[in-house]
Amino acid sequence: MTTRAEAINLLEENGCAPNVIEHCKEVASIAVEIANKAKAAGHDVNPQLVEVGALLHDLGRCKTHKIAHAVEGYRLARIERLEPEISEIIKRHIGAGISKEEARALGLPEDDYFPRSLEEKIVAHADNLVKGTSRITVAERIELMRKQEVPENVIQRVNKLAEEVERLFL
Repeated sequence: MTTRAEAINLLEENGCAPNVIEHCKEVASIAVEIANKAKAAGHDVNPQLVEVGALLHDLGRCKTHKIAHAVEGYRLARIERLEPEISEIIKRHIGAGISKEEARALGLPEDDYFPRSLEEKIVAHADNLVKGTSRITVAERIELMRKQEVPENVIQRVNKLAEEVERLFL
């Protein structure tokens, strides 16, 4: 399994900006908190996979800051021969997922980008709770999305993911 130090090194080697790396560290911090709570509540979750996946979720931002950063990160992860579970976390972390139809409309390869595994869901949710390097609430994320005129069905998807992940440890 890729380690935390290896993940941070990979971000640096690929030229990710320091602010992106700090964002990834904050997302990882929240994601590990959630994973540990879920594990303590009896769920089958791998906190190390969550940490490394969260650290690397924005690997593709070394190439682009557009939505395609998930696809670029996935491609880089495959080139680096990272564990498939980590590659999938990177690919599926955007918002609360993207359908094949939405991907096509956004100019991404036609694929299903919905988080499926518990680890993928935790990382996607944790990413929604960080703006830059600051922690925010789900309500604040939704407010930001509304200001950006994100479609309501996408906002509802983010809210549903938050409820699903938070139920793991309540």
